[in-house]
Amino acid sequence: MILHSYFARRFLWTFLSVLAIFGLFQFLLDLIEELRAAEPDMVFAQVALLSLLKLPAGLYQIMPLVMILSTIALFLALARSSELVVARASGRSGLVVLAAPVLVAAVIGGLTVAMMNPIVAATSQRYANLSEEMRSGEVPTLSIGAEGLWLRQGGDDGRAVIRAARANPEATVLYDVDVVTYAPGGGPDRRIVAREAALEPGAWLLRDATVWPLTAGLNPQLGARDHETLTLPSTLTQENIRDRFGRPEDVAIWDLPAFIADLQSAGFSARRHLVWLQMELARPIFLVAMVLIGAAFTMRPARGARTGLAVLSAVLLGFGLYYVRNFAQIMGENGQLAPTLAAWVPPVASLLLALGLVLQMEDG
Repeated sequence: MILHSYFARRFLWTFLSVLAIFGLFQFLLDLIEELRAAEPDMVFAQVALLSLLKLPAGLYQIMPLVMILSTIALFLALARSSELVVARASGRSGLVVLAAPVLVAAVIGGLTVAMMNPIVAATSQRYANLSEEMRSGEVPTLSIGAEGLWLRQGGDDGRAVIRAARANPEATVLYDVDVVTYAPGGGPDRRIVAREAALEPGAWLLRDATVWPLTAGLNPQLGARDHETLTLPSTLTQENIRDRFGRPEDVAIWDLPAFIADLQSAGFSARRHLVWLQMELARPIFLVAMVLIGAAFTMRPARGARTGLAVLSAVLLGFGLYYVRNFAQIMGENGQLAPTLAAWVPPVASLLLALGLVLQMEDG
């Protein structure tokens, strides 16, 4: 038990050290990127804040790489200090030595999904809003609930709040639309109800619309006018509308099932979110597989040039499995694979492959 505790502590500290190193490099790279894209009136503190908000998402994405490098660093250090030889000489096999790092990796994976995922979702959403506000001065917002879809947009012609009962999966057409427009710097000036609204470059094209003036002193009912088509200026595009609700990474895993239900009730496709939800649930298995792969190539005693080849093989295999996992995710999002298969088959297959490598290379 003491030996398991020792290996667990060594692996945890190695993981945290590697994560801190990658975090520093990630922050510096994001800082340089944000400085290049910064507006002339932005100060350094704002750019640094944007870089810090991007940091959790970057670390979350490279977590499998951090896990496999931590495992390689741990077992190379144990091999150089002959601690692995001593552990084997005491009658413990390699699988027993691996028990503590695998358990720590599983706990880290569970905590990553349960705690870091909501942090990444919050910081990513905050980054998108703050970046848009700093660069354009306006923050278009989108909300999806049981009552439908809500959009807020701004521009030189004033602000507008749009509610739609549902939309098409591409987010280019809204149905049963209710719009309240606001004069620049003032209160509401008109209400528009339309059968549908189609997003075109620079404007919403409203069909079968009725407009009620909301100016003080006017009777809205008497001033109501019907329009077969009506144009409402807009700075929104299909891309930034879909980015607002189409990025499953921006929704905490605890809120994702309800968000998926709201998406489906509003008429949007929730396949991306379904695949992402299942992939997040399978993430701990994939992280454990990375530990087994790193250990399979580095648990033997250090032998000069062979150590470099073993490290390279472990990293390349880890990258290969990571890209297979991402490829399966793309196939799941495109509908070529069921979400459950796309999310769970690559991690489980990676785990079985890694376990097979460990059993084959284990001579204890």
